[in-house]
Amino acid sequence: MLQHKTALITGASNGIGLEFAKVFAKNGYHVVLVARSAMALQNIATELAHTYSITATVIVADLSTMAAVENVVATCKAQQITIDYLVNNAGFGSYGFFVNSDWDNTAQMIDLNIKALTYLCKLVAPLMVANKYGRILNVASTAAFQPGPLMAVYFATKAYVLHFGEALHNELQGTGVSVTTLCPGATASNFFTAASMNESILAKGKKLPTAAAVAACGYKAMQQQKLTVIHGTKNYILANGIRFATRNMVLKITRKVLG
Repeated sequence: MLQHKTALITGASNGIGLEFAKVFAKNGYHVVLVARSAMALQNIATELAHTYSITATVIVADLSTMAAVENVVATCKAQQITIDYLVNNAGFGSYGFFVNSDWDNTAQMIDLNIKALTYLCKLVAPLMVANKYGRILNVASTAAFQPGPLMAVYFATKAYVLHFGEALHNELQGTGVSVTTLCPGATASNFFTAASMNESILAKGKKLPTAAAVAACGYKAMQQQKLTVIHGTKNYILANGIRFATRNMVLKITRKVLG
């Protein structure tokens, strides 16, 4: 048991983030849970601490603001918490034509999916390098592998996460720190409700993989210091098969699936 190690998990109040919190706690790690919902986080922290005899720290934060990102790391430092594992899971998507989208919502998506993730890496990775140990896992998506009409900005943010994570992994070789990028496909969580996508072809009537299965996949890959992992054989084939199609064909197929 590695109870001296601590994992910081963003978006930990539900879905994949919650399942990451569970798998780390089950394996004996302390956890720092970050999300906007104070009550949900506190309930989760209490349950994990009681069930697995670990320390579960709650930090309530809206990570779409960079001041909140700074506060998360500052709070950990103030409480003498060493972040050995960083899981950048917080993020959201929106569905519909870009020209009809709400700019404030779009800007918040970019701030959370890209800026907060990058800033957390910027603040935490140097500390890990100084300690000669650290594991970072960034949650991207199979959306990262192609443009996504009707979810143009979301797909673009996940492409950034994939490319940034792979480059950072390469830069950190030899430091004791690794970066793994997790690319789940459609997953049974509240994502589709939040993105107003429950009636889309991608979600309607589908039996989707569980958030627990995705988190278990990401946790294993992170421990093995893998560069990138795509959850599910079908998702792996589809993501890699794109390279054999024309760009225009990929756009048409993705538009049909999302429509």
